[in-house]
Amino acid sequence: MACNGCATSTRLDFEFSMAFQPIYDAVDERVWGYEALVRGLSGEGAFQVLSQVSPEQKYRFDQDCRVKAIELASRLFPEGEDLKLSINFMPNAVYEPAACLRATLLAAARCSFPTSSIMFEFTENEEIADTGHLTNIITEYRKHGFTTAIDDFGAGHAGLGLLVEFQPDLIKIDMKLVRGVDGSPARQAVIGGIVGIAEDLGMTVLAEGIESEAEFLFLKARGIRLFQGYWFAKPEFEKLPRLRFGVVPDIGAVA
Repeated sequence: MACNGCATSTRLDFEFSMAFQPIYDAVDERVWGYEALVRGLSGEGAFQVLSQVSPEQKYRFDQDCRVKAIELASRLFPEGEDLKLSINFMPNAVYEPAACLRATLLAAARCSFPTSSIMFEFTENEEIADTGHLTNIITEYRKHGFTTAIDDFGAGHAGLGLLVEFQPDLIKIDMKLVRGVDGSPARQAVIGGIVGIAEDLGMTVLAEGIESEAEFLFLKARGIRLFQGYWFAKPEFEKLPRLRFGVVPDIGAVA
């Protein structure tokens, strides 16, 4: 099976790699997984890399990011650890869901990386023109055992409307809502509503952008299980960083 994007996409004229940032499970007190974040070969940030992607290269870039993340994770993840690899994807770069998964599945098979360990997250910051198409993508991904997530929830285009159309496995609350939540009744009310909706729909909540112990402890007490942010560890280029500040054991990390 083939799709238009596979046949017409322009190859990249630049190289890139990935940094990794841990996701912490506050219930099991362990590293739950790592998000792969695109970087330039000298560690340049995501914006600098993305600014090089032309519209004609969007599909190829999306595909190459998946393959690069899987290849690196297969080398870095400790053998025998139950860890998730979180990969960002661009729904508008997916033409035909089944066909566009071929490179991902081939990379996973080649690297002996289980598809059940892969989580695909899409950001609300990318406007979704066709929610039906997105639903088809999520349905196809679940057939292969992938976990699905909405990134930057609460700061993008569709908000709660996306949850009406489909329910991902996981919601990542945007850092703008998390910042200073321990001292902000408005943020507390909004996040409380998100947590309640997630519980009713059977979804897990992850708070991203945690930068202080106060933010972490407040949100943990409100029932949030998964966390990500600089307070735990900054992303490291082609490495799995250790959790900082001695908050939890270095489970799932390498030196």
